Amino acid sequence: MSLPLSDRQFEFWKLRRDGLANIHIAQQFRISRQAVSKALLSMEDKVETTLLEMARANRIEAERYNAEKGVLFGRSVPFNAGAIVFISAKHGVQVWYEHEGECGSCPRYRECVELLWDFADELHLSLSKTDDPTRLADELFTKLREMV
Repeated sequence: MSLPLSDRQFEFWKLRRDGLANIHIAQQFRISRQAVSKALLSMEDKVETTLLEMARANRIEAERYNAEKGVLFGRSVPFNAGAIVFISAKHGVQVWYEHEGECGSCPRYRECVELLWDFADELHLSLSKTDDPTRLADELFTKLREMV
């Protein structure tokens, strides 16, 4: 299942994830609070389904998840490693495996750094300045675990 990232429901979900109350979302879009609530319930179902389906597809045993934040923590069966499935407004649905990488020589180094910084920004999490994606991910997901 893919999430409708450009859909109005997804926009409501992002705003609520940012901490905006339903009444303020309703005022911003000039609709009723009940319409926002209904849309958010529907979107949360879609987010939950997406997180669980992505985990299942990647053989990740889900340990806990939070549809409001768009994150699932689990364990990868084939890699025997911690795994995180998360929803980024900019990057879509992503899977991150906890690992010690050779980041400096990896051709995706820049991609990983950008993904992690963007997701931290989306969640308004401040991180230590580092160029190491492994350390950045560890800090980001430790802070996120505390929120979930």
